[in-house]
Amino acid sequence: MAEELIFALWGVGDLHDSKLTQRLVAAGAESVRLNVSDADVADAMLRLTTFDTPIEAVLALSCPSGCDIAAVLDALGDVSERHEGWRVEVRTPLTPPYVAVGERTPALANVAFLRRPQELPYDEWLDRWRNHHTEVAITTQATFGYVQNRVLEPVTDTAPDVAAIVEELFPPAALRDPHAFYGSGGDPAELTRRIQRMMASVATFGADRDIDVVPTSRYLLR
Repeated sequence: MAEELIFALWGVGDLHDSKLTQRLVAAGAESVRLNVSDADVADAMLRLTTFDTPIEAVLALSCPSGCDIAAVLDALGDVSERHEGWRVEVRTPLTPPYVAVGERTPALANVAFLRRPQELPYDEWLDRWRNHHTEVAITTQATFGYVQNRVLEPVTDTAPDVAAIVEELFPPAALRDPHAFYGSGGDPAELTRRIQRMMASVATFGADRDIDVVPTSRYLLR
């Protein structure tokens, strides 16, 4: 599986500035993806945070030949007040739709930061998440893009303990409409069934607590 670097950012400046992308590419990034909690998702019905200040943006860098971490952190330091990063292993059960560089993906892109409960052994946590929950998430929600990032190690000294970072793409109407989010077609009973199945599944690997969910707009910058 491919690997990437993922960074959570707070107190952000202009992340669409081409100079930032150029600096990240110069540091070794082959592709740069931005998820930003902007005005387009300001009224999202689902937003969860464990931090004093919610995460404002997420940057994902693909560095097949390796990235100069110091140069990346230097670039991020000029556009954010705080940034924390992780090296991750990428698995893509549902490939997000292609959009041109600089264009917004026509979707609500939720980015979730998952933590493993201390009482749950790592291998069991991973099995429950990847091998059992994945199918439930795809069949109970109107997801049309689903990327799972297993954290391998932190790349910043103060990075929070995060086990995985997940990105899920939903129809734009899912911002405010539970039926659009769960794909229940306006049927209240079906909506309830899907929610109950989803909540039971996330509880098996600890994603019913200590979780950050960041509603974002998704852009490919490189």
